[in-house]
Amino acid sequence: MNNETVPKVDVDIVYEEENPVIYQKKDNIAFLTLNRTKYHNSQNSQMLYALDDAFLKATSDDGVKVIVLKANGKHFSAGHDIGTPGRDFHLGRDDRRSMNYNHDNKPGAEKAYVREQEVYLEFCRRWRAVPKPTIAQVQGGCIAGGLMLAWVCDLIIASDDAFFQDPVVQMGFPGVEYFAHPFELNIRLAKEFLLLGERWTADRVLSAGMINKIVPRSELDQATLDWAKKISQQPRLAMALTKQACNHIEDLQGKRSGMDMVFGYHHFAHANNTIVKGDYIAGFDGKKMAKSNKNREN
Repeated sequence: MNNETVPKVDVDIVYEEENPVIYQKKDNIAFLTLNRTKYHNSQNSQMLYALDDAFLKATSDDGVKVIVLKANGKHFSAGHDIGTPGRDFHLGRDDRRSMNYNHDNKPGAEKAYVREQEVYLEFCRRWRAVPKPTIAQVQGGCIAGGLMLAWVCDLIIASDDAFFQDPVVQMGFPGVEYFAHPFELNIRLAKEFLLLGERWTADRVLSAGMINKIVPRSELDQATLDWAKKISQQPRLAMALTKQACNHIEDLQGKRSGMDMVFGYHHFAHANNTIVKGDYIAGFDGKKMAKSNKNREN
């Protein structure tokens, strides 16, 4: 057998939703809605590729001026899928979006490194670079990988029952793959957020500058729509240039290069977990993480 590949794993995958992302257009606003409500919108490849399709569709439509990312169900997103019947980590894709090879038959730490570079790091960078204004509409939990989806958006409006958390230090990681923490928070707050792994309320993250606005849950849809309508009146090119300018300044401050470095740390942790714990995510699954995270309410 070629020592650079391993046999492909035949994994039974059960997708509970045919459409894990719902696309709707109303006037000149596109609504991208996460729809894995049974599993609190945890992110498998099926969902993430569908979300990428939706972002591309909205970007390509000249009739769309603003994009809203929202979610059905109790929570915005519980993070990466680490234990549902639809967990499809081991499946390769013929419709990859980055210039990379398939991960599914690769050995050792290479498998996770290639897959997460595509569906987490590069997808998030693509979505951040969408030239149209994006608004994340967050309710309930925005946990770990859920942060990445909110952070790539230009504005974040949260309901008063929303909470935010990145508890993955307990799994051996220095934070999620799209490591934007020191840019979403100042350095000292980023360390607190990660090292304690506690849930932060909407009020706390508003005061820290991570989100833009808090409204009652019953008013979340309307508040987001109001902002989207106001923004949609601005000229298209001016909005695109404004986004590019702000993103470029962040990158000059080290966001992109720093994120590349921390992505390497993240995958060193994956490899170390495999050697020490016998599992690349340190033996955690969805239920164990949910129980542990609940105990980290502050």
